[in-house]
Amino acid sequence: MSQFSLLGSRRFAPFFWTQALGAFNDNAFRNALVMLVVFQMSLGNDMAALYTNLAPALFILPFFLFSATAGQIAEKYEKSRIIRYVKLFEIAAMVVAAIGFHTHHVALLLVVLFLMGMHSTMFGPIKYSILPQALKPAELVGGNGLVEMGTQMAMLIGMIIGNALMLIEGYGPTAASAATIGVAVAGYLASRWIPLAPAAAPDLKVNFNTFTETGRVLRIARTDKAVFNAILGISWFWFFGTVMIAQLPVYTRVNLGGDGSVNTLVLTLFSLGTGIGSLLCEKLSGKRVEVGLVPMGAFGLTAFGIDLYFSRPGVSPVPGLDWHGFLQTAGAWHVALDLTLIGVFAGFFVVPLFAFVQSRTPRDRLSRVIAGTNIINAIFICVASGFGLGLGMLGLSVPQIFLVTAVLNAFVAIYIFTLVPEFIMRFMTWAVVHAMYRVKAEGLENIPDEGPVLLVCNHVSFLDPLVIMAGVRRPVRFVMYYRIFNIPGLSFIFRTARAIPIAGRNENLDLMNKAFDTVDQALADGEVVCIFPEGAITRDGDIAPFRPGVETILARRPVPVVPLALRGMWGSFFSRRDSAMKRMRLPRRFMSRIELVAGVPERTMVDAQLLRSCVSALRGNCA
Repeated sequence: MSQFSLLGSRRFAPFFWTQALGAFNDNAFRNALVMLVVFQMSLGNDMAALYTNLAPALFILPFFLFSATAGQIAEKYEKSRIIRYVKLFEIAAMVVAAIGFHTHHVALLLVVLFLMGMHSTMFGPIKYSILPQALKPAELVGGNGLVEMGTQMAMLIGMIIGNALMLIEGYGPTAASAATIGVAVAGYLASRWIPLAPAAAPDLKVNFNTFTETGRVLRIARTDKAVFNAILGISWFWFFGTVMIAQLPVYTRVNLGGDGSVNTLVLTLFSLGTGIGSLLCEKLSGKRVEVGLVPMGAFGLTAFGIDLYFSRPGVSPVPGLDWHGFLQTAGAWHVALDLTLIGVFAGFFVVPLFAFVQSRTPRDRLSRVIAGTNIINAIFICVASGFGLGLGMLGLSVPQIFLVTAVLNAFVAIYIFTLVPEFIMRFMTWAVVHAMYRVKAEGLENIPDEGPVLLVCNHVSFLDPLVIMAGVRRPVRFVMYYRIFNIPGLSFIFRTARAIPIAGRNENLDLMNKAFDTVDQALADGEVVCIFPEGAITRDGDIAPFRPGVETILARRPVPVVPLALRGMWGSFFSRRDSAMKRMRLPRRFMSRIELVAGVPERTMVDAQLLRSCVSALRGNCA
């Protein structure tokens, strides 16, 4: 079922429209304020510049002051009720804004801007912590993609409409006021349809001391190393995006020779690209949290960021072009493609990271982890603003700033992926499997989302573990023959996935016993373990008798058993149908169809041959 079906579900649709309308209003109000100050109040350049530079700081300040409190409130209380209170607060803020618009009271409007920052601060922890409560695990990536797409489109439309309404001669303040109040009311009405989202930690005692609780929230965010590094990746996304977007107005005027319509076009391309990339994540990931897309996103950001520098490095010879005239100039479509693809790969980068944080963080602390993420995001945004200004003061042109940022992105990505090798491991797995095969998955929803599970599967090829890793939503620990575990190249993937090497009793008794102990501890910790009970890759395409090791595991630790079957792998390049000499040739089957099928969980079956019968029935005649 497509992710777009969520837009027709009450579990998701009211929340989607509530957050999209809020993002619209944030940007419509901010841009209407800028248009009023810069174009309608006859202020001097210095005073106008002061207000326009003060505005972003006032909007971001609440993230530092109130994120920790917002995370606690989102954890302690039922979320849909908090959302309704936040929406009522937004309506009140927009009424005050209307007074400021009509009286041209800039100080009052700056206060409203601070209040809208508070609105976003309170909504942020709820925005991402409510999704795992409302959506099934298989819907999490698609839901995050829709939220990211909706946010980008709402922000873009809000910027455009906020600008346009305030510039209506004679009626600008009235039009802007009516629109922002109307959208705030619509957001509140949509919020009333959001289903109940019970408190994750109702016994939590709220600490209103901003400084001590901020430190505590950041410590909670650092509890899981992989999650914290994903948070750093999200914050880096905001750094990269802030630097790029802050340069676009000057880039449009100086390097593209465009007017305001070209600036709108540039923002539209970037936002559309991010929305498209966000939506594609579900398709590319197979509806699972696939952090393997993150390295691909990082690569695309660097590659097309560098290409953007080379596409238009100098000053435009013709100024004042509208969007149609700009598209007629040499290299314009090259620039447009680069901006769009930077957005697409930004979606590949950030959506899996958000889904990863949501899926790996316990429910009773997720809101506080998201609050910690918002604090770190705010820090990175502030640093990004100073970074862009600093490079400009050093004399770098906007294309050169793009180049420096793109190159820096490569170094930051390498650093993050070195800290969390799982990202690269998942990318390698995703790339290899999708380059070789078209995988059809069936019945994988039978694998429980939580708790210990033992997977048993037929063994057809050297790539069987990678196919299973690419299909199963939860991290899987494989028990594999130690010689396969040590295969060069694949060894990095297996070690990063914490595979468990095993040897036969006559080869290395100590290693065998250690493997059984490790399996037992993994199941005790609630992990997923997969074994290939045949003990070796099939040499004739048939399923060999299952060895008694599976019985030993289940006798020590009775857990649910899910039988798996691989279909269509026999005869592939990595199977043993051909001799070793023939396997040295180039693969003859690219993008061949294979299937991964899961049966229903068994809780009482400990007999190896009965398990073999289950796997054989799932495989059928498709070797």
